Amino acid sequence: MGVAGSDSDGREFKNAEEMWREEIGEGDQQKKTEWYQKGVGYWEGIEASVDGVLGGYGHVNGTDIKGSEAFLKTLLLDSFGSDLRNRHLVALDCGSGIGRVTKNLLLRYFNEVDLVEPVSHFLEAARESLTPENGTVSDMHKAANFYCLPLQEFTPETGRYDVIWVQWCIGQLADDDFVSFFRKAMAGLKPGGLFVLKENIAKSGFVLDKDDKSITRSDLYFKELFNRCGLHLYKSKDQKGFPEELFAVKMYALTTDMLKKRSRPSRVHSHKPAIIKG
Repeated sequence: MGVAGSDSDGREFKNAEEMWREEIGEGDQQKKTEWYQKGVGYWEGIEASVDGVLGGYGHVNGTDIKGSEAFLKTLLLDSFGSDLRNRHLVALDCGSGIGRVTKNLLLRYFNEVDLVEPVSHFLEAARESLTPENGTVSDMHKAANFYCLPLQEFTPETGRYDVIWVQWCIGQLADDDFVSFFRKAMAGLKPGGLFVLKENIAKSGFVLDKDDKSITRSDLYFKELFNRCGLHLYKSKDQKGFPEELFAVKMYALTTDMLKKRSRPSRVHSHKPAIIKG
């Protein structure tokens, strides 16, 4: 990836390859394993709360869910139209954390939601909150499976999901694992199913966070990786209403087939970079 970038210490890299060589080596599985262990280790020290998983920005939860819901509703109506209510819809929440997105959004639209999350105390908090006793789930809308695995080690059940939702977690994956995850996960989609990726967007190139071992990629960087995955960008939309000091956040709907785009190109908003990490 021929894009320049920097890390949180201010070091400049002439391209992503240079950064990845330093962080995970070339074919050095032990070094890569350590990278992932440090990333999970960071989150193991974070409180299992909305404020914890949102990096101290818990107050943006409502705005985040509202933006995601508007995007999701458009996608579901495009896919199913008036037949939406007659479908048994299943979603996968990737990097689900404490189940924030599942609880506040996905369970209102999907009959079953599976959660995959490598940080065990986050996943346990999700399991505890997503019960009928807490009033968030019912027989018709339930959290079905909880997988305590990192994305690079997870393979979805074939043909199970209408939507695979990936939010604020893909920055933990190195480029090769990003590509292999999406290629594996394609088989988990039902015919006509799609991915929704919602992520922080660097103004250009990339920014590496040395603390939690994550990378914030630019829109151009993401699109290059989508091409490598064999995915097609169906729609995209900017998240609005976040504090100015945060990175811009963008939503992408990705398909395995080329579909007719129905949306107008979205405008890119650049903000001074701070970050939501979970």
